[in-house]
Amino acid sequence: MTSVVSLAALIDRGGVYYNIGGAGPAEILREATSAMALPKGVDREALLTAVLERESLMPTAIGNGVAIPHPRNPIISDRSQQRVAVLFLKSPANYNALDRKPVSALFYILSADARSHLAILASVSYLCQRKEFLKLMESRPSKEELVAFVSKAEAAWEADNKGS
Repeated sequence: MTSVVSLAALIDRGGVYYNIGGAGPAEILREATSAMALPKGVDREALLTAVLERESLMPTAIGNGVAIPHPRNPIISDRSQQRVAVLFLKSPANYNALDRKPVSALFYILSADARSHLAILASVSYLCQRKEFLKLMESRPSKEELVAFVSKAEAAWEADNKGS
């Protein structure tokens, strides 16, 4: 299976941000949306509203201290503008995760279509089950360190998929 999108490239485009504040999901998402570089033409308030609406349907915390906020429907249409911003919280926060662990990092997804969105979710979810990735995330890596790790993981996935 060839990936529809490169998570490493999306993180490189979306950026890595530190010390995002907030007492709960709504405050955290407000600060995260405010901190991120957005594609041209994306309205911050409309994005925040869409992400908060999605969060109200079901928390996006996936466990192991990670949440993956995203709008329910694409906010962008140009696939070249897709991105994943990684945001490290100032302090871990209750995010209603099923494993009850507080969230300390967000993978904020902006995708252009359902296929890309599902591929991004699958990649993030897979990485967040791997001990070495979670250890890296605890260290609050630089964008370069994070992109290098994800790029190496994606290369390994490609090699595994060619072999099967």
